[in-house]
Amino acid sequence: MFLYAYVDILGFFTPGIVEDILDGKVFEFALSQTFSTSALTLMAIPIFMVVLSTMLPARANRVTNIVVAAVYVPVTVFNVAGGFWLYFYGLGVVLELVVLALIVRWAWTWPRTAASATVATGTDRGAVRARQEA
Repeated sequence: MFLYAYVDILGFFTPGIVEDILDGKVFEFALSQTFSTSALTLMAIPIFMVVLSTMLPARANRVTNIVVAAVYVPVTVFNVAGGFWLYFYGLGVVLELVVLALIVRWAWTWPRTAASATVATGTDRGAVRARQEA
């Protein structure tokens, strides 16, 4: 999410970008309520994924992360369209794709069963109870 935001924010320093925005244009798109709503939606999804990743059950979390990351691959690649400042936008796209690939890999390989209390807490509850009773 931060990469998307920072690439967009730092993109304002690209010569001509602010002037185009003031003229009502972003890339080839006219600035409109539809454009702004779409941009907000594209930024809100990664923001909500941070929250959902902590709240969803493991199975739903896995599927959601894989689907959203897969959908964001073409969105991310589109950011390099236009062919200007290729080093800057290219690096941003590469970093975003690496993060998306890691999200898919981690979601795909995440353990499918919950960890036992011993593994989760690093203690053996039975041994702790036995020591307390002694």
